[in-house]
Amino acid sequence: MLTWIIYDIVENKKRNRVVKACKNYGLYRVQKSCFLGNLNSNEIDELSLQCQDIMNEEEDSIYVFPMCDEDFKKVKLFGQSFDKKLIADEIISKFF
Repeated sequence: MLTWIIYDIVENKKRNRVVKACKNYGLYRVQKSCFLGNLNSNEIDELSLQCQDIMNEEEDSIYVFPMCDEDFKKVKLFGQSFDKKLIADEIISKFF
């Protein structure tokens, strides 16, 4: 399932650990604090737990948004956003 990971983490060291965890799961960085990729439900749970262990819940926030293919097609991008077609082609054709 396509999954967005969006975060706001104060401490650089912790933020870098979350970045590394997202990359280890093969997620694509679409913005500085936003990753997108295909994860199964177990991977979503595992990554969520890893991120929760890294973050400071009093200062930081992490959002995990699973999204079906149909909903991803409805995403609207404006300005200097990532190339939705490139992401969709890479992720959807690779994993669906």
